[in-house]
Amino acid sequence: MGHGTRSTGPTRTLMPRTPKTQEALDARDALASALSRAGIQLPAMDVRTPWADDGEVRYALVHLGVCSAPVALMLADVILRGIAP
Repeated sequence: MGHGTRSTGPTRTLMPRTPKTQEALDARDALASALSRAGIQLPAMDVRTPWADDGEVRYALVHLGVCSAPVALMLADVILRGIAP
């Protein structure tokens, strides 16, 4: 298969449910929930899994996607408020 990227989104599942992919899916969902509570939505959040030549899933990544400048500023504000003394 070579080196490629597979992703899963709300309407499709292309990757096997391994412990690594499940961990990334759970992390994506937890982050999306926390951001939503702060009034922020990153609509392109996804999970991506680089595939080894043998097809084995060695790790999975939470892809945050792109966002507009106002959303990035909101995200920075939420982070700074969370770390303020």
